[in-house]
Amino acid sequence: MLTELLEHLNAGKALLPGSDLSKLMNEISSDTRKRLGQANTAGYLNEDEMHEIVQGILNYDIPKSVSIWQPFYMDFGRNIRFGENVFINANVHMQDQGGIQIGNNVLIGHQVVLATLDHDLLPADRGVLHPAKIVIEDDVWIGSNATITKGVTIGQGSVIAAGSVVTKDVPPLSIVGGVPAKVINKINKPKRGII
Repeated sequence: MLTELLEHLNAGKALLPGSDLSKLMNEISSDTRKRLGQANTAGYLNEDEMHEIVQGILNYDIPKSVSIWQPFYMDFGRNIRFGENVFINANVHMQDQGGIQIGNNVLIGHQVVLATLDHDLLPADRGVLHPAKIVIEDDVWIGSNATITKGVTIGQGSVIAAGSVVTKDVPPLSIVGGVPAKVINKINKPKRGII
C-alpha cells in the first residue's frame, strides 16, 4: 500500500482526511518522527551514524557523500532523493510527503524548511492536503532560515538568501531573496574555482 500512497502523492492528487491513504501516511509519519526524535535526543551522533539512521528511515542507499547534521527532521521519510555531495546543516525540516529531489553539490543551511504540502483554502475542506514536489537542482546553496514551498524548482547553481520564502520557480544561476523571494542578481561565473 506504500507504493499506492507514493504514486498518489507523486501524482499531486489531494489526500482526503480519514482515507486509508491518509491513515497510512500518518502511521508512517509517526514512526519517522519517533525514530528521528530518538536520534536527535541521543546526544552527539557523528555523520556516519546520522547517515545510517536517515538511510534506514528512507529505506534506500543514499550516497555516502551525503552529510546530515543533527537535529534533523522529516515529516514522512519515504519521499526524498539525495544526489552526491549534499550537506544539510542543523535543524533542517523536510516535509517530504509531496516529494523532495535534491541534486548534486547542494548546501542546505540551518533551519531551512522544505514544505511539500498545503491545506485546502476553503475552511470546510481545510483538512484536505495538496502535495507537490520540490526539486533542488545541482550546485544550489540555500541560506539559513529559508522556506521553500510546494511545487518549486530551484534551478542549477542558484543561491537562496537567508530568510527567504520561495514560492515560485527559481531560474538557474540566480540569487533570490525576500518574502516572497524575487531574483535580485544573476551569477555570471558558473565555472568552479573562478574568482
